[in-house]
Amino acid sequence: MQTFENYTYERPDMPAEKEKFNALLNKFKEASSYKEATEAIEAINKRRNTLATMFNLVYIRASIDTNDAYYQKERDFFDEVSPEISEMATAFYKELVSSPYREELEDQWGSQLFQIADYQIKSFSPEVMNLLQEENKLSSSYSKLVASAEVEFQGGTYTLAQLGPFAEHKDRAVRKEAMNASAGFFSEHADKFDEIYDKLVKVRHEIAVKLGYKNFVELGYVRMQRIDYNAEMVDVFRKQVRDVIVPLASKLYKKQAERIGVDKLKFYDVNFDFKTGNATPKGSPEWIIENGKQMYKELSDETNEFFQFMLDRNLMDLEAKKGKEAGGYCTLIEDYQAPFIFANFNGTSGDIDVLTHEAGHAFQAYSSRNIGVPEYLFPTYESAEIHSMSMEFFTWPWMELFFKEDTEKYKYAHLASGLHFIPYGVAVDEFQHLVYENPEWTPDERKQAWKKLEETYLPHIDYDGNAYLEAGSYWQRQGHIYDVPFYYIDYTLAQICAFQFWKKSREDQEQAWEDYLHLCKLGGSKSFLGLVEAANLRSPFEQGTVEDTVAVIEEWLESVDDKAL
Repeated sequence: MQTFENYTYERPDMPAEKEKFNALLNKFKEASSYKEATEAIEAINKRRNTLATMFNLVYIRASIDTNDAYYQKERDFFDEVSPEISEMATAFYKELVSSPYREELEDQWGSQLFQIADYQIKSFSPEVMNLLQEENKLSSSYSKLVASAEVEFQGGTYTLAQLGPFAEHKDRAVRKEAMNASAGFFSEHADKFDEIYDKLVKVRHEIAVKLGYKNFVELGYVRMQRIDYNAEMVDVFRKQVRDVIVPLASKLYKKQAERIGVDKLKFYDVNFDFKTGNATPKGSPEWIIENGKQMYKELSDETNEFFQFMLDRNLMDLEAKKGKEAGGYCTLIEDYQAPFIFANFNGTSGDIDVLTHEAGHAFQAYSSRNIGVPEYLFPTYESAEIHSMSMEFFTWPWMELFFKEDTEKYKYAHLASGLHFIPYGVAVDEFQHLVYENPEWTPDERKQAWKKLEETYLPHIDYDGNAYLEAGSYWQRQGHIYDVPFYYIDYTLAQICAFQFWKKSREDQEQAWEDYLHLCKLGGSKSFLGLVEAANLRSPFEQGTVEDTVAVIEEWLESVDDKAL
């Protein structure tokens, strides 16, 4: 059995790859029967999977160690050639949608593949190739800049992730110092962050205009493959959040201030939930994994098999360390049918959140790995986040393994933070709409727009005189804004779906799990609203869904004596 360390990377020879690909594409074009057409598609998909495998191996290894010169060079190579890979995929999609065997192919694979193909065709043209390369390089430069952070704090040197535990310290002065130190890194490089984003906005706007769109908002929705909803529907959802969740979040923050004994919640208090200290995992990363093994064994046969697969092949890199990129993610290494989990454990409850969250993505990818269509291995982003966020709740019955006497603290804070997150998530989304509708804005105008959104969605926020944050710069730490434009509302839509799974699992765990498992096995074979329906969930866009879902959460939070925790 091969482990991740032995997965072979070889830089693709792009001229040779294109030659092979074009020969296969001609076979597909000239197919004289449905059988020949499907054989050609299978051969094309095999080549595409191998290229994706090479890209993912580079992406993972370069993000684990940004100081690894070899993989950084390979990452630069893929920044350069990935638009060429997109060009090949687009050529295939053009043939696919106009195939004389389309009807039979659609019967076999479903209409989602053809809708994805249409959207890919609409989002690419060879004339924007150099602009796409530029966009990739800028995006990578943001990730590398954040990963380079080495913050001096109380006599030590820390990455941003390693500073995390200090932001939850019982001593308010330590929290303040840690949050100011973290903001200090961004402040120190503020001009660079502004410059990178300014160039990204302009290059994305230029790509959109060259492709015939009014601005990048339209292209952004196409790139995100938002097949069955649009910006107007998202706007209606944001209004529900403003009306229903923002007042509730403010009420919860007020309770938090009372609970931790401060007159007014400052930005460095937000991550501190209880006067007696936050819930933390009671052991090392290795201990967490051992307990994770027990949890997934007891949850279901399917999760047991999946987690063992991940462990046997070393498909997780979990601890925060110097030179490692920020954040957490899950990807799939196609040729090995192997999901991979990347995280930055730092001794906070977030370690368990990220383990269950990314395991939700990985479990879905594992469940649909034999689906046969590369496009269906993962669903579109907002659907994918349902798997991850719901897994956080399906594992609740096992939280005692990790948190011992802090279990009730963890559950309360986890549920409350899910609610708190939604207004922030829609603020990030609305910010991006405003930015790309006004590509000529200066960095200062963008910051003013963010400040206004904070007043609307995050009225509790108080930066206590931190000049960098008070200037409207907090958004610069949100990597998605730089790397994957418009990927953020997805988390908020998925959170509403995950809350529904939380409610269902408390009423009927077996039925809820059955619906979830069915959803995972479908992979990306349906659009967002198609998957929501298949999982027996209500659409977040439907009037009243937000209100009804959140009412149950509020009721549970109200039933807890939070001051006693």
